[in-house]
Amino acid sequence: MTKLTGRIFNIQRFSIHDGPGIRTIVFFKGCYMRCAWCCNPESQEYEIQTLMEGGVEKTVGRDVTVEDIMPEILSDLPYYRRSGGGLTLSGGEVLCQADFARELLKAAKEAGLHTAIESAASSDFAQIEKLLPYLDLYLCDIKHMNAEKHKEYTGIDNRRILENVKKIAESGVELIIRTPVVPGFNDTAEEISAISKFASSLPSVKEHHLLPYHRLGADKYAGLGRNYSMKEIEPPSREKMEYLLSVAESSGLKCQIGG
Repeated sequence: MTKLTGRIFNIQRFSIHDGPGIRTIVFFKGCYMRCAWCCNPESQEYEIQTLMEGGVEKTVGRDVTVEDIMPEILSDLPYYRRSGGGLTLSGGEVLCQADFARELLKAAKEAGLHTAIESAASSDFAQIEKLLPYLDLYLCDIKHMNAEKHKEYTGIDNRRILENVKKIAESGVELIIRTPVVPGFNDTAEEISAISKFASSLPSVKEHHLLPYHRLGADKYAGLGRNYSMKEIEPPSREKMEYLLSVAESSGLKCQIGG
């Protein structure tokens, strides 16, 4: 295995989200965006940080090699095989550490695992190309179709993201589009419809998942000494999500709430 080092902040085992079956999720440090609603603010900076959690100081971030973490990933091999699960890389943004991600995905494929990444595709496409040969599923966030509003809430516009998503859709890798539904940002029928229609125009894309905004990561901002600007925003109601789901379904895709 390679000695290339990557920086992660968590490994979550026995997950039933972010891909099929029972999965292990490796969370990468570092992100290109600064989404106002981010539930993992400790993922945004590449630097190792200190987080106050329940009055206890916690170090967030550690450097690992593929050799360091593959034993933990493979310890759940029987569960992956029975459930059709495997390994998912998340973040942060996986593409910020594309070389390490490639080596980890390669090791997982050599071990016979299903592989997935959760990513916003917000890098040069050359970074994405490194991963595609070792990737079974790309879970890609499309947050908004309007470049200016996208930049207002995330720090960057979406032009490169949308171009990259088109290329991923043509690559042959399974692609599922996911949208975090955030009140005040993209929770109107017009905005969700625009995203779902774009998703339905992509070759091979069959699914669009709507992920309701939540405030589960709000306390982390205080623990990092940061202000959480969306603390007054209420999560969308079940009725609102069901309505937006029906809007998305009009595109002809298989749609669901949650991922």
